Amino acid sequence: MEKLNKRSKAIRRRERIERTRLEILRCAAEAFGRNGFAATTMDEIARRLGMAKGNLYYYFKSKEEILYFCQDYSLDLLLARLDEVRRSGVPADEQLRQLIREHVGVILDELKASAMHTDFQMLSRRRLARVIRKRDQYERGVREIIREGMERGIFRKGDPKLFGFAILGAINWTVRWFSPQGPLSAREIGDAFADYLVRGLRAD
Repeated sequence: MEKLNKRSKAIRRRERIERTRLEILRCAAEAFGRNGFAATTMDEIARRLGMAKGNLYYYFKSKEEILYFCQDYSLDLLLARLDEVRRSGVPADEQLRQLIREHVGVILDELKASAMHTDFQMLSRRRLARVIRKRDQYERGVREIIREGMERGIFRKGDPKLFGFAILGAINWTVRWFSPQGPLSAREIGDAFADYLVRGLRAD
């Protein structure tokens, strides 16, 4: 029983730490997106959170570590969504539609217009390589959906890589202009982008 209690306490502690790290991530991502990585300080992030600076350093040793966690976490979310969509077995156009909605939701809602696609080169070489590897994996998944749609006559013929870059570029640019106080919610933007972008690829 004592071992079980210790294990339960350890699990709860890890969950509490993870929740706090995610709270820091969202706050820092918003600051990075608003001010840029270079202009955002650990003092500002701590102040936004209402947290002592020393406590912030307990969770993240540096601003660069927060940026890495922001990008790594967001890409993990996107890869998980991609896997779910691919496993669904629905036609390629519906897969792409679902993935666009999920992608918009991750960067605008889940991460509150994060800086996941900005200040990319500020990461260390080792961390940058990890992020690029995951980014490339996600982009390949998007191209595979488009290629499958072309092979089955759902999408018009063209270069899947070019179409993929066009779609992802349009989605990722939303972090530059989206405002939570604006007339459209993240979900509404996701629905609209899914409709417009998939319709632009259709063969009919």
